[in-house]
Amino acid sequence: MRIGYGWDSHEFKSGIPLKIGGVTLPHNKGLGGHSDGDILLHATTDALLGAIAAPDIGSLFPPSDLQWKGADSVIFLQEALDRIRAAGYTIANVDSTLILAKPKIGPHAAAIRARIAELLEIPEDAIGLKAKTPEGMGTDNAAIAHVIVLLEKRHKLKQGSSRPGKKAAEKRK
Repeated sequence: MRIGYGWDSHEFKSGIPLKIGGVTLPHNKGLGGHSDGDILLHATTDALLGAIAAPDIGSLFPPSDLQWKGADSVIFLQEALDRIRAAGYTIANVDSTLILAKPKIGPHAAAIRARIAELLEIPEDAIGLKAKTPEGMGTDNAAIAHVIVLLEKRHKLKQGSSRPGKKAAEKRK
């Protein structure tokens, strides 16, 4: 088993969509960043990479490289997923905490969990998502994500089997 931890934060900016966990949320500001600013996918990517002692998201997709300007964070997450699979691991569970004043995440939590489950090819009940407010600590103009992942060593598959992440997810149901 391996455990990985990742976190990310970005400042709110006008004129861009707000993406959290691969879902576009209704809000008057989005999160600035070199890519699409999706703090939850960035933190999840770093947690997965950290669990296998791979380079972090900033090393693999440096902000100085213009090809990643405005990039969909799903690309980063997919690279991390490919790397953990190549290392022989599957995802057992993901637990995350978002810290932001607005918008309220509760009404969107199910959609975010469903999207992350789809992207990681694991069941929704393997994904924890909590949202907290900064309680007046001066971070109302930013959002923060913390993510922990647990990886399990993948068992050898029978001849002809494919997509180990999908198989592991089906076994858990």
